Amino acid sequence: MKALIIGATGATGKDLVNILLKDPDYTEVVVFVRRQLGLTHHKLLEIITDFDNPETVSESMKADVLFSCLGTTLKAAGSKDRQRHIDCQIPLQFATIAKRGGVSTIVLLSAYGASSSSRVFYLQIKGALEDAISQLQFRQCIIFRPGLLLRKDTDRAGERVSAAVIKLLNNIGLMKRFKPMPTSILAKKLVKAPKVLPAGKHEIVLDKIFNF
Repeated sequence: MKALIIGATGATGKDLVNILLKDPDYTEVVVFVRRQLGLTHHKLLEIITDFDNPETVSESMKADVLFSCLGTTLKAAGSKDRQRHIDCQIPLQFATIAKRGGVSTIVLLSAYGASSSSRVFYLQIKGALEDAISQLQFRQCIIFRPGLLLRKDTDRAGERVSAAVIKLLNNIGLMKRFKPMPTSILAKKLVKAPKVLPAGKHEIVLDKIFNF
C-alpha cells in the first residue's frame, strides 16, 4: 500500500511515520510537510508543501490511504479562525483532493467528544471536520477519537498534570475508559486499521483503541 500523511511533524505523526516505514505492507510513504523531517529511508518521500494551497501538490496525492493527523492548539494558532483553518479546513481540502485522485481510505485522528454541535470550540471544529469528511464517502473511513495523549518530552504542563491525575484515578479503579494513551500506541493502531477493517465508516473511541 501507498500511504499519504498530513501532520507528520506532530507527536503522533512522527510515530506514525516511523511505524509505517517499518511495516512491510506499506511500500511507499509520502509526507506533506512545511520543513524536512530529517529522516532518510528508501520508502519515504517528503514533499515541501504550502498548506494554504494544497492544490499545488495535488498530483502527488494519489495513493491507497490518507492519514490525517494535522492539528494545533489555540495558543499556537493565535486565533480561533486560524485554528479552524489548520484543524478543519486544511485537512478537508487534502481529503477532498485525495478522494478526487482515487484514494479509497482515510484514517482521521480526531478527539474524544468531537461534535459539530459542541459548545467547546476545539471539539466543535473536530466534529465539523468529521462530518465533512464523512460526506466525501471514502470506501473506508476510519475515525479515531482518543482521550488524553502522552507525548514524548511534552512541554505542556497541563497535559502532564492531567495525565498524573487520570493515572491516579485509574489506580483506584476510576475513569478506566480515559486511560492516557502514548502516541506510539495510537500510531500503531492507525497503521493497523486500514489493513484489518472492512469497507465502511468506523469510529474507534477511548479505551477501545487499546484493544483494537
